[in-house]
This record gives sequence, C-alpha cells and structure tokens, in this order.
Amino acid sequence: MNNEAATRRPIARSAIASALIPGLGQILLGQRYRGVGILLGFLVMLGTVVWYKDPVWYLSPVLIWLWNIWDAVGLAGGRARSLLLPVLVGLAAAYGIGWQVVEIDFRNADLDRAAAIVRPMAHPDFIQPRRERKQMWVQVQVPCSSEPPTARREEEGKVATVIPDCGVVGETLIVSVNGMWPNTETEVTWRTTIGDLKLVGEGESQMLVVTTDDAGSLTTTIRVPSTALVAAPDPSLPQFHRVYFDQYRPIGGVELSYIGNEVLKGALDTVAMALLATGLAMLFAIPLSFLAAHNLMGGNPITYVIYVAVRTLLNILRSIEAIIVAIVFVVIVGLGPFAGMLALALHSVAALGKLYSEVIEGIDPGPIEAIRATGANWVQTVRYAVIPQIVPPFTAFTIYRWDINVRSATIIGFVGGGGLGFLLVELIRVNNMRGVSAVFIAIAVVVIVLDYFSAKLRERLV
Repeated sequence: MNNEAATRRPIARSAIASALIPGLGQILLGQRYRGVGILLGFLVMLGTVVWYKDPVWYLSPVLIWLWNIWDAVGLAGGRARSLLLPVLVGLAAAYGIGWQVVEIDFRNADLDRAAAIVRPMAHPDFIQPRRERKQMWVQVQVPCSSEPPTARREEEGKVATVIPDCGVVGETLIVSVNGMWPNTETEVTWRTTIGDLKLVGEGESQMLVVTTDDAGSLTTTIRVPSTALVAAPDPSLPQFHRVYFDQYRPIGGVELSYIGNEVLKGALDTVAMALLATGLAMLFAIPLSFLAAHNLMGGNPITYVIYVAVRTLLNILRSIEAIIVAIVFVVIVGLGPFAGMLALALHSVAALGKLYSEVIEGIDPGPIEAIRATGANWVQTVRYAVIPQIVPPFTAFTIYRWDINVRSATIIGFVGGGGLGFLLVELIRVNNMRGVSAVFIAIAVVVIVLDYFSAKLRERLV
C-alpha cells in the first residue's frame, strides 16, 4: 500500500505541474528538452490563435495542454507518450488558420476569364508569314513647349501629320498619313523617347488598325498614352515622341514576328546580364573571401577584426534581395539591363564571398601549417597552401551562381532591370498573352540549355 502511494505522489505532482505550466512536469521528471519543447509549442499555438481571434482554433492549445498532462502522468509512470498527436493537432490548426488567412475560396474562380487568358497562350507569338513593310512616322511633342515645332513629316512621297502639334497625357490627337499602300490595314502605334512601344487602341491594350482608302490615305484619332512619360527623367520637360504607321504585305515564307525578335533580344540581355554580373562579382568576391575565412584571419586581433567586419558586410548584402537592390539601381542609372546587372553583381558578391570563404575554411589545414612553419608570410601561405585546394570548388560555385543569376535576371526585369522579365511585364500590361507564352517558352529554353551546358562544364573543370 505504501509503495502504491509513493508511486502516486510523483504522478500527481507531475500532472499538477504540467497543468499549471505546460512542460513543467516533464522538466521536473528530468525530461528538460521535451518539457521546453512542449512549452514553446503550446505558447506558439496559443499566441497564434489569440492573434487570429477565431474561437474555433482555441481547441488546439487546449488539446495540447491536455495531452501534456497525460504525457507527464505517463512519464511519471515510466512510459513516454508519442509526440505525434500534439504535432498533428498543431499542424492541423496552423493549416486551417493559414487557409483562412490566405482566403482560399474557389467560388471566386472565373473559368471563362481563365480560358480567355490561356487559350491564346496555346499559340505563342514567335513567327509570322514573311512580309514586306511600308512605314511612316511623325514626331509629336509631349508636353507642349512655348513654341512647339510643326508635327508634320514628308518622306519619299509619304506625308504624316498630327493635329495639334503637341499634347499632354490623355489628350486626343488627330493623326493622318498619305502615300501608303491603298486599301491596306495599317497599324498605328506610339513610341516614347527611349523607343518603348505603346499601344493606342481601345484601353491602350489593343493594337489600333485602320484601313487606308483608295488613295493610300487615312485619318484617325488617338490619345497620348497614359504611360508615355513613365520612364522620363522629368515628365514636365517637353520631349519628342513618335507616331508610327506600319503596313505589311505577305511575300511568302515565314519569319520571326516582332514579339519573336523582342524575345530573342530579351533572352540575350538576360544571359548577358547574368554572365557580366557573375564575372564582376567573382572579381570582388575572391579577395573578400580570403578576408572572411576564419582559419586565415583568426591568427591575431587585427586580422580577426577585419574578418568580423568583412563577414558582417557579406551577411548584410546577402540579406537584401537582388530585386530590392535593382529598384535602387534603376533610380540611379535608369531602366535597362545595366541596372539589373549591377543589382545581380552586388548580391552575387555577397553570395559568392560567403561560399568561397566556407570553402577556404574547409580546406586541409596540414599544408597551411607546413607553409607557416617555414616562416612564410600570409600572402605566401595563401599562394602555396590555399589556392591549389580551392580552384576546383571555386569554379563549381561560380558556374552554379551564373546558373542562379540567369533565373534571377528574369525577376529583376519586373522592376525595370531589362531582359525577358521587363518584356514580360510589358506584355502582361497590354494583355498580349500570345507574347507572354512566347516569353515563358524562351525562359524555359534558356534555363534548360544553360543548365545542361553548365553541368557539362562543371564535369570537365571540377
């Protein structure tokens, strides 16, 4: 009887302790990690449901609390309970709260709208029937200066005019052209001072197409695009834009379409951005990596301070996403691949610097100790004991980073960093889903091809 009472005392004590503070009973029984884990899990779940303020989810911390008492009783009796039950309760609550936070509701899905987007993507805009082009353009000033020049231009028997001679964003202009092919569809488009194409059809999302008359003339109205001055350094200063008139006639065969050409140019920009960024980053990351290696810089207080400073700098640069850095560089150097390349290079310096330094820290210390024993200085130690060991992994990491930068270059384009990402944003904005499909395919092809060649290159060099 006394033995039974003695057994019940620790069971009751553990149950009461865990009832008061989850995990305390486990700690008193010597299961410290288990008790601390239960307490932290209970507090996290309780804090989550209190923050979300949905009474339904209060059941999860209650169940964990009850299980915790049951577990303490079992431990006091010499039997540990499985942690699977509280883990499943916590995951179920987290998943349910996440479902509500994300506001998942399939009733809002519009299949007709999805079909309208996906259907044209089945026919990517890469090629078109081969054709000849007849083109005419005329300058127009936006906004108006005190004495705007006449918006009229003549070339090889063609004449194009804009009335009035200048305008502001949203203003209606009358555009005319003659001397074109008669009875032929003519595309009317707007190009900004930096050459960006702007559609002037309905909603600025459709191509404006007008058919010339029997004499090869047409007159129509357009509005100055709302995005005409987006990339302008100072939108208040008068700038010269162009209104283009383009006609096409089939001559047999096929050729790259306008979008196809832009996709190829964007793919080249993307690969070039990644290549230049990786090369530039490598030049800075290699010397920094030696300064960020503890086994090379931990010898005396001065070098250790340098090590801490460089390591901290690399961590700070690495913590800022390249797309954020790209926004800053777009402001500094303007839109285009140059800003994207600088952003990728800065982020890659930090990433490669960390990878390189970890390679250096992981090398065989034997050669280093042997070289130092001969009285060699720091530079000689690096030259003869470190560099021979790091060339293969450095090469592998550099190629791998180039692979990453190719993918990142696409995202950088979303904030004006050039390449395929910039083109993709423009096509999405004007709802050109055939062009979007072409960009998707180009991104996939570029990534797959570069991944294949980079893998082959690593096999040969490493």
